[in-house]
Amino acid sequence: MADLPFRSVLITGASSGLGRALALACARPGTVLHCSGRDAARLAELGQAARAKGAELRAVVLDVRDAAAMADWINGAGRLDLVIANAGVSAGTGGGAPETPAQTRLLVETNLLGVLNTVHPALAAMRAQAPGPDGVRGRIAVIGSIAGFVAAPGAPTYCATKAAVDAWTVATAAVAARDGVAMTSVCPGYIRTPMTAGNRFPMPGLMDADRAAAIILRGVARGRRRVVFPWWLGLAARLVGALPPRLSTALLGRPEGKAPLP
Repeated sequence: MADLPFRSVLITGASSGLGRALALACARPGTVLHCSGRDAARLAELGQAARAKGAELRAVVLDVRDAAAMADWINGAGRLDLVIANAGVSAGTGGGAPETPAQTRLLVETNLLGVLNTVHPALAAMRAQAPGPDGVRGRIAVIGSIAGFVAAPGAPTYCATKAAVDAWTVATAAVAARDGVAMTSVCPGYIRTPMTAGNRFPMPGLMDADRAAAIILRGVARGRRRVVFPWWLGLAARLVGALPPRLSTALLGRPEGKAPLP
């Protein structure tokens, strides 16, 4: 992968899956990685892998739902070239049972409010930074999902939270750009991670996390406001999402859905 212009990177949910792949894709001599997650052992292993590639990793066990702790962490990181709001939770209706209020609340607090707890302090910090040679003060990527383009009965809250973060990021990007901050909404399809390991339905276009990380970082470096991949799956989801609800539900209403939280 070509050299990236990021020397100080902050990533949430970096202890496994896509977050880990993004951290290692950014790891190179001279790069400082600020990584958070909820698994101290996995963060320690990530640190070893990052240092083997010449990067410095500063890890912290942190829950994105803690707004005050997130703000303190981000404000104390120093200059940041790139912030990736990656942490998220996946769950659905399993065998057809409705989502519980607790599951709905957890997904909203993590996938939506957790993004806001990351991006708001990052925006404030980057607006105060001096611009780089390209005139950009910093870049922010928010990891959404192609699931945000449809209303799938098998994962109602997951789809809703991903739709919300995509719309919010794209809309906010227009304002942030005036202040020199570039924002990108990332809407991937199925990625081979622990999050998708429990899915019991076909996953067209399933790709490895390393490949997904490379696609994401290229799009962010180019200043794209939305990165959707695979493009054909994103297009299909858009078309299905535009259908009348009864028809789209008939196409998407698989009874197995995403597994519910234990």
